[in-house]
Amino acid sequence: MNRVRTVTYRRGVRVLAAVATAVALLATACGTTPSEGPAPARAPASPASPAPTTASPTAGPTSTRPAPTPVPTRAPTRHPTATAPPTAPTPSVLAGLSLAARVGQLLMVGVPAVGTSDAALRQLDRYRVGGVILTGRSHAGTAATAALTARVQAAVHGPPVLIATDQEGGAVQVLTGAGFSLLPSARSQGRLSPAELRERARTWGGELRAAGVRVDLAPVADTVPAGAANPPIGDFDRQYGSDPATVAEHAAAFAEGLASAGVEPTVKHFPGLGRVGANTDVSSGVTDRVTTRTDPYLGPFRAVIRTGDPFVMISSAIYSKIDPTGPAAFSPTVVTGLLRHDLGFDGVVVSDDLGIARQVGAVPVGERAVRFVAAGGDLVLTVGPGTLPAMFAALYDRASRDPAFRAEVDRSAQRILLAKQRLGLVARNG
Repeated sequence: MNRVRTVTYRRGVRVLAAVATAVALLATACGTTPSEGPAPARAPASPASPAPTTASPTAGPTSTRPAPTPVPTRAPTRHPTATAPPTAPTPSVLAGLSLAARVGQLLMVGVPAVGTSDAALRQLDRYRVGGVILTGRSHAGTAATAALTARVQAAVHGPPVLIATDQEGGAVQVLTGAGFSLLPSARSQGRLSPAELRERARTWGGELRAAGVRVDLAPVADTVPAGAANPPIGDFDRQYGSDPATVAEHAAAFAEGLASAGVEPTVKHFPGLGRVGANTDVSSGVTDRVTTRTDPYLGPFRAVIRTGDPFVMISSAIYSKIDPTGPAAFSPTVVTGLLRHDLGFDGVVVSDDLGIARQVGAVPVGERAVRFVAAGGDLVLTVGPGTLPAMFAALYDRASRDPAFRAEVDRSAQRILLAKQRLGLVARNG
């Protein structure tokens, strides 16, 4: 995500007092995060009551998980076209999930990287979340992080959890300490040869995997023009360069290195945050008035997609020359039209933070999740655990009464299960 929160404060960017508390909690997946994660979540409010014929949200599957299988080095392959339905390698897993559990697969929720409470873990299990993002800053090292991720996996019944974090480099590195390298900024990484960056990223990916983190919310494929003022990316040296060709080859190399270590890369922030004048985390109405549907600045995203099976994170900025009606994360034109159809991407689409980012603050919490999935997105990321009950309830309610939306939920759950299978978290025989 475009998380430049603590660093933003240190560099003097001021936020209105009314949102200061929320900003302090913004330990998210797009950039830098506070040195301490958000407080443990309170006990969740009761989700919307399911229809009598559907399993309740608290009655998700409790079957024994398959033993993880080794993940071989992945050779870069081109993604299938978006017009074909997702491959169905895990039919018994998907078929064995209640509607509540399928909805849960679509949610990735913030957990402080320094540790969390039993009550917060129980909430994750209650909603059978499909993913967790480690937020804030931890200096505890690999062993302590591995213990935390093991606690999360043990707490949540059903398919294993995708555990992610922001490990870009420079100002945006959540996990440090014994066992973790200090990553240079993307700008510095851009001065390396692609071959050297690929090898270093393989090492960094191995460190994440040793800690139980299997998804990195990186690389950043946003291009910031030379000399441009750009608060979310350029101000923190999060770009690989100032031209799309340089960004493309280095973002692709970073993604390939992670993938070869068995860590899923996440290219962000589609269709680009390099030409906006404000940060969507702490500002509203952030609009890109330049990018078009055939823009050369889409090149780096296309290059990373062609490396294999990355995740793609959708920006919450508005792109007035593509779809001026609202944030990209809620836009079928951006997600289904541009990304899935034009670029041929049919993998997992994850949102930028929809929990406490100011850009989406005017939209009711539950509706944010529904709009994202309806637009063609898969994994709803919320940094704020307190938003989980409302997001789950809204998705569950819509899916229980709208067959077309339920089909979208099923497709998204299937894409997420396929990603878990590739990582060896779900057995290939289901």
